[in-house]
Amino acid sequence: MSDATTGRRRADTGRIVTLTVLVIAAFLWLVPMIWVLAMSLKPNEVLMRTTAGLLPVPFTLDNFIQILNTAKVTRWFLNSIGVAVLMTGITLVLSSLGGYALARIPFRGARIMLIFIIAGLTVPEQAVFIPLDTMFASWHMNNTIIALVTPRLAVPFGVFLMMQFFKAVPKELEEAAILDNASRLKIFFKIMLPLARPALTTLGIFTFLYAWNDYLWPLVSATQENHYTITTGLASLQGNFAQSEGLGFLMATAVFASAPVLIVYLIFQRYIVQGIAMSSGK
Repeated sequence: MSDATTGRRRADTGRIVTLTVLVIAAFLWLVPMIWVLAMSLKPNEVLMRTTAGLLPVPFTLDNFIQILNTAKVTRWFLNSIGVAVLMTGITLVLSSLGGYALARIPFRGARIMLIFIIAGLTVPEQAVFIPLDTMFASWHMNNTIIALVTPRLAVPFGVFLMMQFFKAVPKELEEAAILDNASRLKIFFKIMLPLARPALTTLGIFTFLYAWNDYLWPLVSATQENHYTITTGLASLQGNFAQSEGLGFLMATAVFASAPVLIVYLIFQRYIVQGIAMSSGK
């Protein structure tokens, strides 16, 4: 047997072992989610006896029907959609403009500004809750979509991600456009933004997921039931954990709240890898 054949067999064995380990790890990671989904599709009477098993036997949709029949749930869902879409759109505009300016436009104080942006990654959001709440309360803007969206528009990660991506774009593209008398805005909108689609998609997914799953700030800012997001609204329905509504209903609320972000991730997951790879300059 030749050395080349032996090497190929060892490589194939290594790939099989690696794939097996990854499949096992993925299954173990998915077990809690499969368990939650199975419990959400079981009658509460069955769950009172046992919560074991990853298969929804017996099967029922009563828990999800109960959620849809609950007052305000549709309003909370639409509130979350509005907050997440608005926050994602504005963040993409601001982060792309800021990242492009830091990456391509030389100006005085750029290094200091970049230091402040990176420093913003180290500040925990809970540290600014009290001043934010006081500020919006003094402006009588609590329980508004503006109060829910505005504090989340300063995204240091987004500016840094877009800056790294624009730095990786060859300067020859801009130089050629400048020779054709293209303005800076035209270069940005006609050349840079189309090239930045993977990075923008990645940032958009992260921002949407963050906005949808955000719980602490909506809990502080939205004190009226009509202005709850889906996370705070479903949490208010749980009452005293499973004693009032049932464990199946509790698990159904978890599935209902996480389904949109899971769908978004499954559709756009390949853009995350592309955006991170391109923004790192590889």
